[in-house]
Amino acid sequence: MSNDSYPLEAILRRPAADIAEAWQRELPGARTESIEVITPAWRIAKLLADDRRRTLAELGIDPSTLDLLSVIRRAGPPYELTTREITRRTLVTAGAVSQRIARAEQAGLVERAPSPVSRRAVAVKLTEAGHTLIERTVRRLLEHEADLIGGLTRAERTTLTGLLAKLEATLHSRTSSPAGGDG
Repeated sequence: MSNDSYPLEAILRRPAADIAEAWQRELPGARTESIEVITPAWRIAKLLADDRRRTLAELGIDPSTLDLLSVIRRAGPPYELTTREITRRTLVTAGAVSQRIARAEQAGLVERAPSPVSRRAVAVKLTEAGHTLIERTVRRLLEHEADLIGGLTRAERTTLTGLLAKLEATLHSRTSSPAGGDG
C-alpha cells in the first residue's frame, strides 16, 4: 500500500483535528490534545485488528493459537516452554493458557510432558506439525503486514517505532492493565 492509495487532501485534512476543533468550540477550555493522537490510534488499531483476523482466517489459524505457537517457537530450540513461562510471556491467565494448550494439543500442534527443569512443571513442546504451521503462518503474516506499512519510509518507520514505544511505556506506567499477547 502506498500513499498513492489515499488522496493528499484526505491525509492533510486529519479528521481527528476536526473533532478536536469542534470540542474546543463546544467546550472551551477542555483539554483536547489527546484527540489527535488517540483517535487515529484507535482507528488504526481497529483496522489492523480486523485485517489480522481476516488474514489469520485465510491462513487457517486463530489469534490465540498463533500467540501460543509463536511464543514457543520464539523460545528457540528445543521449542519448549513450561506452562508458567507461557503464561508469563503471553500475558493471559493460566486458565486461558491451559485452554489454548488443550486445543493445540488436540490439533496435534503441541505436546505436553513433564518439564526437565522441575518435576512439578509441565513442558509444552511444538510438534513437527506445529512447527511447520507456525513458520509458514508467521512468514506469510509478516510479509502481508510489511506490505501494510509499505507507504512509510525507513526513517518514518524508525521515528514512529520510537514514538510508539515511548507512548506505550508512558501508558503502561499510568494504567493498571498490561497489553495483550504479541503474535
